Amino acid sequence: MNVVELYGPVQHHWFYNQQVDSKDSWQPFSREDSQRLEDAYSRVGKCEKDEVVVATDGRRYDVRLRERKRYSVYWEQKPAEVRRCSWFHRSIKSMTYNPYSEELCDILEVAYMTAVTLGKWKQHLKLPKGKTVILHNPKLMLQYPSSCKVFPRSPTERTKPRSLKRGIENTSVEIPEGEPEMVDHLVFMVHGIGPAREGRLRRGIVQCVNDFRITSNHLLKSHFSHSEDLCVTGRVEYLPVSWHNVLHGESTGVDKDIERISLPSISRLRQFSNGTVLDLFFYNSVTYCQAIMDTVASEINRLHSLFLQRHPHFTGHASLVGHSLGSLILFDLLTNQETDADSKPHEMYIKLHEDAHVDPGCGSYESLEELLKGHGLEEHLNVLHREQVDMESLMLCSEKDLKDVGIPLGPRKKIMNCVKKWKDSRTGSGNAAQNEMHSPSLGTRNFHEQKTPTTSAVDYQHFDVGIGQVSIDYPQLAFHPQALFAMGSPIGMFLTVRGVKRIHPNYGLPTCKSFYNIFHPFDPVAYRIEPMILPQDVDLQPLLLPHHKGRKRMRLELKGLTRVKSDLLGSLRMVRKNISPVPSPVIAEGGISSMTPADEAEVPPTEKKERNLKVGMLNRGRRIDHVLQEKTIESFNEYLFAIQSHLCYWESEDAALLVLREIYG
Repeated sequence: MNVVELYGPVQHHWFYNQQVDSKDSWQPFSREDSQRLEDAYSRVGKCEKDEVVVATDGRRYDVRLRERKRYSVYWEQKPAEVRRCSWFHRSIKSMTYNPYSEELCDILEVAYMTAVTLGKWKQHLKLPKGKTVILHNPKLMLQYPSSCKVFPRSPTERTKPRSLKRGIENTSVEIPEGEPEMVDHLVFMVHGIGPAREGRLRRGIVQCVNDFRITSNHLLKSHFSHSEDLCVTGRVEYLPVSWHNVLHGESTGVDKDIERISLPSISRLRQFSNGTVLDLFFYNSVTYCQAIMDTVASEINRLHSLFLQRHPHFTGHASLVGHSLGSLILFDLLTNQETDADSKPHEMYIKLHEDAHVDPGCGSYESLEELLKGHGLEEHLNVLHREQVDMESLMLCSEKDLKDVGIPLGPRKKIMNCVKKWKDSRTGSGNAAQNEMHSPSLGTRNFHEQKTPTTSAVDYQHFDVGIGQVSIDYPQLAFHPQALFAMGSPIGMFLTVRGVKRIHPNYGLPTCKSFYNIFHPFDPVAYRIEPMILPQDVDLQPLLLPHHKGRKRMRLELKGLTRVKSDLLGSLRMVRKNISPVPSPVIAEGGISSMTPADEAEVPPTEKKERNLKVGMLNRGRRIDHVLQEKTIESFNEYLFAIQSHLCYWESEDAALLVLREIYG
């Protein structure tokens, strides 16, 4: 065989430089993106003067070929260097292969072609900076350190050469999978307090969303492969929405103001709290809440418009995901959206206790005679007159007092109920007073003229700024979201602090029909929503999200054994039911369950009843609260994993699967 036939052109692959802890980390493009870049490179040639732009990474980045730079499309990010690579070297202290520059790749390729075609192996090839490469044979190619190098720490580092590989197929570089071109759904993800602290307290919101996107793509392949084969399923695009930089930027100057009044002690702890916890207080400020809300809404609308420009054939819907404080921001934003039939912004009227439950005539009674006659109880008037009871003294009477004077049970209950309503009508101050209490101009009022603060039960039929939302102008979104997913959300706590006692079962977000509250059982920031909708005598546990691989984690399965120790002598049916409880499905109606028909048959009747229980209209009657399954190691110490549990959602397969099932359900 002719020696010349042994040589063949090398397969190039494209890389980009990603900074990790201020160090270079070369990452490969997917095979599809690399092929697109190579095709564009071949078409334009090296003499092309005009810049050529190639969209990569699901059209989230643009690569400018002549400039050799990779630019982000949707968010601010420093441009990354791009290389067309064919030769790689392994670093001394790790097993990873890094690409050479394009110039060195060309030099090495010429030397390799010469060695193969002419059989001249073991030639010394001098590289820039004094390094030497020796091509011993096609399987053994080494780079030796420079002779003028500073003396290393050990003889091993001085003498050990680096291994060279030609072509990416001969290296251990892991090439990421490409993404489908078709986008079925668009999801905007809003961060909580301090995005620099999101994701293991180090990574930013962009990396957190990237992790969630990767998890979602893997689940699409594993759980929706049948639909993919039928060309039904494309992918879901996730875009980050950041508001923290605007709030803490130069335009507001708030960081400088806070820094001037901060104490010099425990500086690191104060810096952490100023960059995170203070966001909660900023959100309750009229000035900064308006800035936060405007930033979130305008950023979502900007990303939505830009996405449609880059995906002109997109026909799907969009949803919203909020983490921590971000979920509260989205909830407040959606409660103030206009519907198509509205001529003005959607108003959320608060119903105080006296408005929703009080007899309109109770507050107008001025005498005992009017009150009793108005409710058909005038026959007991003589008894009360005999005891010298008037309206004022009746307000001080207890049910036992009325029983002692001889009033029967039925009339006694009616009188006490009417007294309670009469008291509420006298102590309540209506919507105007409630709004006045939350007015941004509170500081200009005379404190001596204020009345004693009172609390009233609130019926959450509709909302208004009177429930504690800061009185600002809420912007409108350019679309109607399909669903809102709250992860690690304090919405329930904020509503309670605002004075909301109950969410009316008929209430739903004006432009968003689905709402899910997802939380880890150890998350210290998360609160439930369903107890605010259901009657107080209904004790409904949150739905347990099934593991993405099916059923429960082993620890939760074994936990059922402790509940049946006392029933070991009972029937086999009861033992089996307690040992193998099956988690409820993610979506009660119209969703996809990971349980088999045999598993469904084992679900206890009480669990089936809870699964199908209608919980208001906030999620179209379906369950709202969904709890993740804690890992075995997390169960050893709840406090140790509390902070981590608040950040686990970005990498949670179970949470991502719930989002996908709502989208594709």
